[in-house]
Amino acid sequence: MTAPWTADEEPQVYAVERSGDLVHVRQAIRALAQRCGLSLVDQTKMITAASELARNTLTYGGGGTVRAGLVSANSRRGVGAVFEDTGPGIPDVEQAMTDGWTSGGGLGLGLSGAKRLVDDFKLRTAPGEGTAVTIIKWAR
Repeated sequence: MTAPWTADEEPQVYAVERSGDLVHVRQAIRALAQRCGLSLVDQTKMITAASELARNTLTYGGGGTVRAGLVSANSRRGVGAVFEDTGPGIPDVEQAMTDGWTSGGGLGLGLSGAKRLVDDFKLRTAPGEGTAVTIIKWAR
């Protein structure tokens, strides 16, 4: 799944190179969610998922980028974001998606928690090839 960006607006690209960049990503997702008309609950879910994935991009991927924008498909409208890094990749995706498992010092809820918070979730990774996570939250 690649994010079906709206035809009239290209996604914005945000660098994730230091902890301060996480704030910019959250602010961008919040603005997009409001523009899209997501409910307050769905705004919060999308912002939380984006925050977790941006932190993973920085912490485990060594930094990367986020492409975020409005998306549309089948007369639906939503907010999409793609988190990409060129880090070590995830050697065992099934294990990484298990609640409570962590390769770092966190709670182990980042990937699995983000997946539960959004409507569409796709993870592409391979050892030595980095990671890309695409998420979408659709307006109701």
